[in-house]
Amino acid sequence: MIFELMLLGTAIIAGGVASVAGFGIGSLVTPVLSLSIGTKLAIAVVSIPHLIATALRFAMLRSHVDRRLLLGFGLMSILGGVTGATGLSEKMRFHGILAWIAGAVSGFLGGLVGNQGGIRSAALLGANISKESFVATATAIGLAVDVARMPVYFWSEHEGILASGTWIGISTLGVVIGTLLGTKLLKRLPERTFRRTVSVLIFLLGGFMFFQGIN
Repeated sequence: MIFELMLLGTAIIAGGVASVAGFGIGSLVTPVLSLSIGTKLAIAVVSIPHLIATALRFAMLRSHVDRRLLLGFGLMSILGGVTGATGLSEKMRFHGILAWIAGAVSGFLGGLVGNQGGIRSAALLGANISKESFVATATAIGLAVDVARMPVYFWSEHEGILASGTWIGISTLGVVIGTLLGTKLLKRLPERTFRRTVSVLIFLLGGFMFFQGIN
């Protein structure tokens, strides 16, 4: 019961963070779930609540999607996500070919370890778009990556996924609650505060992943 509550709490926080920063579900829920089922299977299992929460967030923010960024950066994220699945500040700017490269890298890491969102948000942070467009575009890209990589996960980890119904249910409930709460918070954040918040979250994610990697 303690683990279930920890997973639920983490999923709620992750859903809220993702609604503000455009990333967080895979980055936060995967390490917790891996304590029970291992990292490889956890990445595949988390892709399901990730898809559901991302689809919900997209439905609420779809009118704000920046189509130019979606077609360029997003396309490379999708290609990178499929490839990976088979195997920071206001001054940061990604334009032209750099945006395509960043998209490919973020997608590759997403498919490989389930944690592409931070790189994607760091790249989009320098695109000079509104907070709603930022989250909506990151969400649209994330949704496309999920749809592209999930068949690979199901092909390689179908038995483990089918046996993880409890974890999927708990994680999904948590991220949906967090998504609804986080979307309300996004509307209240001033633009300047929003960008600072995202920058801090990216920094914290980087630190978390660093310490996780050396332990």
